[in-house]
This record gives sequence, C-alpha cells and structure tokens, in this order.
Amino acid sequence: MLLLLPTANAFAQSNGIDGTFRLLHPHNYAIKQAIELESIVPMFFTGRYRFAVGYRYFKFSVRASIINGGTYDAEKVGLKNSPSIFKRFYYTSPGIFLGYNVWRNLGVYTYFESRTLIVKQTSTGIEKKVKSIDTGLGLSHQFFIGRYFYVQPGVHLYLRTNKTVNFFDVQYRIAHADISSFIRLGVRL
Repeated sequence: MLLLLPTANAFAQSNGIDGTFRLLHPHNYAIKQAIELESIVPMFFTGRYRFAVGYRYFKFSVRASIINGGTYDAEKVGLKNSPSIFKRFYYTSPGIFLGYNVWRNLGVYTYFESRTLIVKQTSTGIEKKVKSIDTGLGLSHQFFIGRYFYVQPGVHLYLRTNKTVNFFDVQYRIAHADISSFIRLGVRL
C-alpha cells in the first residue's frame, strides 16, 4: 500500500483531474476519447462469459464483444417461447455494438450479433445448431466507482428472423424476440 500511494499520487497530479473521489472534474461523461474493457461478470457463475473492448469518441461508441451462454437456458427470456420440451443455449458468438451517450452516462445502442444457438429437445437429448443474426436495441447506464471503474446495469431487446428446426415429428420455432437484463463491470482508460 505504501508503494502504491506515491504512484497513484503522481498519476493524479499528471492527468489534470480535479475534485474528490465522488466529485470528479471533469465528469466521467465529459470525455473526448476512451478505451473501455468490460465483462458481464455474473455470467461466470453459470459457466458463461462475455468480454468486450470498446472505443468512445465524445458521445459515440463502438464495441466488439464475444459471448458464450454456457449452460444458461435462453428459452426463458423469449417473448414467445416454444413448448417446455426444448432448451436453447448460446454458443460462442461475436458481436458489434454502436452506441450514443444520451445524457451523462446513459447510453442507447444497437448491435449485430452472429449467433450460433444450440437447441436441445429435453425428452430425447438431441441437440441441433441454428445460425441466427440477432439485432436490436439496448439501454444502459454507467455508474462510476472513482475515475476508471464502473458498474453498468442495462437491458437488451434481441430481434431475429423466423427460424425452425425439425426434431422428427416435432418442430421447434425460435422466439422472434428476447428481453434480457444484465450488469456489466468495466474499466475506462
């Protein structure tokens, strides 16, 4: 701790930031450029993950991400679910997000994710892959802890085209829309 204190003090004096831990000047939302690294950390507890790296230029941002749904049954978040004889899992999928900071650290964005979904018929254990391009809208707010770290709760509306998969005599129809909430943890550099 004694070694870190002088280093932190030197950086604080060299970056032109005034204020206290809670009242920073300039504000966290008043930035020109930044790199953001983030993850939806609670996903790790169910064998899932999501990592993202983004670039913010004034109020605009672009973010690339990779996500894996692990053992989480995404059929539960669909607006119109198939019968309970099916489960749906997200396989490793990339995505791109385009956002705008509307007010302070409140952001809206759109995204495109190339999804590989694994649909499982629970009675037989048969799994089939389905490819999908998910798009939609998101709304989230970054709450900063100091200058660099943030917690970002939000909500996504996923939209996709009609996809079906045949399991012998039963047909699975994927939900056209999902609503999902999340909490991201991140750092802004």
